[in-house]
Amino acid sequence: MSRLHLLEKSEVAAEYHDIFGAGMNVHRQTLHSPRVARLSRDLGLYFRNLSRLDLRLRELAILQVAYCARSPYEYSHHIKIALDAGVDPADLSAIATETRGDASHLDPFTRAALAAARQMADGGSVSDDLFATLKQSLDSEMVVDLLFLISFYCGFVRFTGALEVQVEASYLPYLEAFPLPT
Repeated sequence: MSRLHLLEKSEVAAEYHDIFGAGMNVHRQTLHSPRVARLSRDLGLYFRNLSRLDLRLRELAILQVAYCARSPYEYSHHIKIALDAGVDPADLSAIATETRGDASHLDPFTRAALAAARQMADGGSVSDDLFATLKQSLDSEMVVDLLFLISFYCGFVRFTGALEVQVEASYLPYLEAFPLPT
């Protein structure tokens, strides 16, 4: 059970109803601080709609962070986002393979981006070798976007974990299809 009361739309000021949306549990928790909810949502919209990062790369990086943190909420939600956007399910399964240290079918750049996400999730930094690999394929703006995205989700998985935000029932099948490590 979530640690804070799950707000109902009627408990949220009208100016924040756009954030409440369909009433996902994370919004029902974040809206306890509506200005934080707005800033968080706006950053998410930037990454979804304005960043030049490839959607597949974006979602795989987020999923790698969620996988490392064993965050059922973010992991299940971003599996759905990735699948709905056409990301190959084999690419999603490759996250577990790469995390175990085994080679997957992913291209070298994607493997490097996932390794950078793991390094940031584990210690906050990225090795010189991985940074150089990222810079070979991304311009400086996209490097900043990728590293900021990873950093944001490193924090966000801790936020949802600290509040024990519960996964909605409709997202549980994604955790069954793509299980988190135990």
